[in-house]
This record gives sequence, structure tokens and C-alpha cells, in this order.
Amino acid sequence: MPYAEFMAELSKIGLSVRAFAELIGMNPNSISNYARTGELPSHLALIVVLMVGVSELGGDFRQVLSKVALTMKKPRGGARRGHFGGDRQTSMDLRQ
Repeated sequence: MPYAEFMAELSKIGLSVRAFAELIGMNPNSISNYARTGELPSHLALIVVLMVGVSELGGDFRQVLSKVALTMKKPRGGARRGHFGGDRQTSMDLRQ
């Protein structure tokens, strides 16, 4: 789905990218980064199309989404909280 079409679908149900991201348990920046490529992954497109469809049929998509307990994804990378780049490796003694 083109990103512009995604934005049009969101506007039909009165959501911003930030609100959409919070509803599905994602970081808003992760979603808005797709604006650069111009294409939205199919799983996100499917979610927004279903949300719009439920709304157009007179249902409450928020109530439907509340049936799923979301857990936020852990940030990628090896860094510990408060440490840039993780822990340094210990030096190995390679002398024989």
C-alpha cells in the first residue's frame, strides 16, 4: 500500500500516525519511516484497512483491538539502558 493511501485511510477514522502506532504497539517513528520509501508493509496495511472496515460497518475498532494484550517490542541492538553501544568485550590473552 502506498504511504499516501495509508495516510488517507487513517484520516477516514480520525487517527494520526502516533495514535495508530500506540493502538498496535509500535514506535511511531518506525511507521513514519516508511514515508521515505513510499510503501507500507502489507501487515500494517491490512491492519489499517480492517480498522477502517470495522468503523464503516458501524463498529468500534478500538474495542476490537482491546481484545489483544500488546507487549512493546524490545529495542534492537546490544546496548544496555544508559550505555551507548553495549558493553565492551574483555580482552583475551592470546600469548602461549
